[in-house]
Amino acid sequence: MARKNLIGISDSPAAPLDGERPAVERPIAGVSPGHRTNALVGGITRSLSNITQKVERAEELERQLAQGQAIVELDPSLIDASFIIDRLGVTPEAQAALVQQIRDHGQQVPILVRPHPGVEHRYQVAYGHRRLAALREIGGKVRAVVRELSDEQLVISQGQENNARTDLSYVERALFAARLEDRGFSRETIMSALGVDKAALSKMISVVRRLPVEVIEAIGAAPSFGRRRWMELADRLENDGRRTKALTYIRQGPFTEMDSDRRFEKLFIFLAEARGRARAEAWLAPDRTRPVRIRDNDTETTLAFNKTAAPGFAEFVRQRLEALYLEYQQETGD
Repeated sequence: MARKNLIGISDSPAAPLDGERPAVERPIAGVSPGHRTNALVGGITRSLSNITQKVERAEELERQLAQGQAIVELDPSLIDASFIIDRLGVTPEAQAALVQQIRDHGQQVPILVRPHPGVEHRYQVAYGHRRLAALREIGGKVRAVVRELSDEQLVISQGQENNARTDLSYVERALFAARLEDRGFSRETIMSALGVDKAALSKMISVVRRLPVEVIEAIGAAPSFGRRRWMELADRLENDGRRTKALTYIRQGPFTEMDSDRRFEKLFIFLAEARGRARAEAWLAPDRTRPVRIRDNDTETTLAFNKTAAPGFAEFVRQRLEALYLEYQQETGD
């Protein structure tokens, strides 16, 4: 029977002799070894996979931005204010405190913006105006959520965010409601923005309609005063004469230097005093007597007849009131 390996032939490769280098496999020109081909294919596969992942991440970011789910960093100079103002100013002290808070802890809460509907490559704030102003002062980027919003969606987001923070005063919310109505927004949209019912909204708007906007803006937010006190102020401004006096009073230097609550109080007291002051004079008759004393204030004129100086004169005038009134209408055209 034949025997294998009789002359030392082995099935396994022979080990190289000491000092002898193993033969190096040289590829035929243009043909790569098998293991290199596998490595090259693997590299291409990994590259394609990375590209696919980047595309998917970009698409996901775009989807999140469209839905307002991603926070991005924007240049504050590219962001414009909302088309509707909801505040009557912020005190320098309050804004300085916010600036310091962001310096110490960073911007914890992003603002909400939308792509500007009228200017390409710009944005418009829905809420976060104070944070935006603070970051403009500090410098650097502002963290924001970018969301496609209609005008109605913007004002609802703006109003609801302010309601959640409960930092708008009564008159600020009422003025915001009136301004929205002036821009043609429906009562339903305004109710959603402010989180109030129909009756409450009607009362808020009625307060603003009775007050000169210049007076509201001059007083400011007046956070300590609610609807009842603003209605009382409106009552005191019903007379045109007192309204004119109020406008003159609020333009004076000392008034503008007070804080908002104090401005409300001072104007309220001023109007009460103006209503209480009455000008009085005695009418001098041709015979040099003074049979009538005239008292005049912003709302009425009173005639007081002196029965001693002219007995019966009061009754004489009373009987002729109708004729006097008709003569007055003919002369004035009223």
